[in-house]
Amino acid sequence: MTDDLITDAELPVRRREIKSYVMRAGRMTDGQQRGLDEGWPKFGLLLADGLQDFDQVFGRQAPRTLEIGFGMGQSLLEMAKAAPEQDFIGIEVHRPGVGSLLNGLLTENISNVRVYSCDALEVLKNCVADASLDRLMLFFPDPWHKSRHHKRRIVQPEFAQLVRSKLKVGGIFHLATDWEPYAEYMLEVLNVAPGLVNLSAEQTWVPRPAERPVTKFERRGERLGHGVWDLKFTRVAD
Repeated sequence: MTDDLITDAELPVRRREIKSYVMRAGRMTDGQQRGLDEGWPKFGLLLADGLQDFDQVFGRQAPRTLEIGFGMGQSLLEMAKAAPEQDFIGIEVHRPGVGSLLNGLLTENISNVRVYSCDALEVLKNCVADASLDRLMLFFPDPWHKSRHHKRRIVQPEFAQLVRSKLKVGGIFHLATDWEPYAEYMLEVLNVAPGLVNLSAEQTWVPRPAERPVTKFERRGERLGHGVWDLKFTRVAD
């Protein structure tokens, strides 16, 4: 039954492109399956539906945040619960993670989240209007450690300009990584990106913002002595 719920993955691919993610198989728990069965019809959005009027989707005008790669969805769930006056759009390709978030939305009776399960770049290009987002978040993307794989990193000059085009003037691009070389790489790309200004006075990273929930993964890393680097950029007028 659930194989019919998310159909974008079955759409024909026009050309082979480098992906910034790897599809990973995973077993579904009963809760995750419930999320897909019951939650997807309520909260799911399809790439095939094209450009969205999110005021119509959510039934209101509200500050709007989009998160790329929400993982298992716990942080997005916490942020949406803490800010019911805001709307959130999450994108994730990992089906157990999608199911987990949807199950959480049902369990917590949260209604200010909508979900895509497909390529984030395609969603930004085809489904999100220019200058329509108040915030875009990218937390702990795959750093692609090996040099020959750096081309797979989602943070590239072209991506920076795509993000800029979707943010309102004054909108925030918030990134976080636990891999310092990737943090330095992000700074290298974004500090020279037209239309984006680093909110760090030192042009580096910012203290962890209170609005970003600390994940279990991050707590474990802290116990092991790992660091986390947050970066914030704002869109300025063209």
